Amino acid sequence: MAYNYIQYDVSDGIGRVTLNRPEKLNALSQELQDELMDCVRAADDDPDVRVITLRGNGRAFCAGYDITPPGEQTAEEEALSRERRENIRWDMHRMKKTPARWTELLNLDKPVIVGIHGYCLAGGTDMAMHCDIIIAADDAQIGFPAVRSMGTPPTHMWTYMVGPQWAKWFLLTGESVSGKQAQEIGFAWKSVPRENLDAAVEDLASKMAKIPWELLAANKSIVNKAMDLMGRNTLQQMAAEVDAVSHQAPIVYEFNRRSREQGIKAALDWRDGPFQDYRGAKKD
Repeated sequence: MAYNYIQYDVSDGIGRVTLNRPEKLNALSQELQDELMDCVRAADDDPDVRVITLRGNGRAFCAGYDITPPGEQTAEEEALSRERRENIRWDMHRMKKTPARWTELLNLDKPVIVGIHGYCLAGGTDMAMHCDIIIAADDAQIGFPAVRSMGTPPTHMWTYMVGPQWAKWFLLTGESVSGKQAQEIGFAWKSVPRENLDAAVEDLASKMAKIPWELLAANKSIVNKAMDLMGRNTLQQMAAEVDAVSHQAPIVYEFNRRSREQGIKAALDWRDGPFQDYRGAKKD
């Protein structure tokens, strides 16, 4: 299958998936997510693939979910959209699709190694934490700033990855850590200089690819089952519901209003300006 938003190639037992929407910092549009899942499903079924790698083209691994406001809508379309946004049960129905998608990524039989550079924010962290091993560039910027104005993460792997105190810090401040700090707190298995990231991902994938996929699948599966015994699967469903409830907060409506009327860049500047980071970073 030909893809518009990802690139894919296979050699030496490695299926290499690359997010390819660099002009949008690989923001996760629905189309990109659909192509990604189609690709990894095919790789999981391919007997020539033993391990999958995931990278991003351009300046960032992934800046998050694509939150660009819709274009011009008819009055009827706008009314339906508003009605659904304000209906908690409909929002829960919508949000549950997100943990279902990333759980499918986690449950692939083939191990997935993700290499992150530049921004790995919001939905980018959801995606990365559902891969099996994270390698980060030392200067990557990792966080979930959307908790300041848009809700809560629709999945929750944070406590499993970094423990409750760091999870709370990420989610109660929206601040970020570098790739080097991400290794220190357990978010990433390893951090390396940016120029060495491709080689580090390829080296680990090559080592795994020497092992028959049946054994890789078995050993990956038991670790996943251990997390599920800790409640991981149920917690993801709960996270989606909590996110839907949080969308009713007044600040979420205000962020959405500014995004529609002034544009997403202005809304992000309004959100992050008081913290002087991300787009709201203090200018020299």
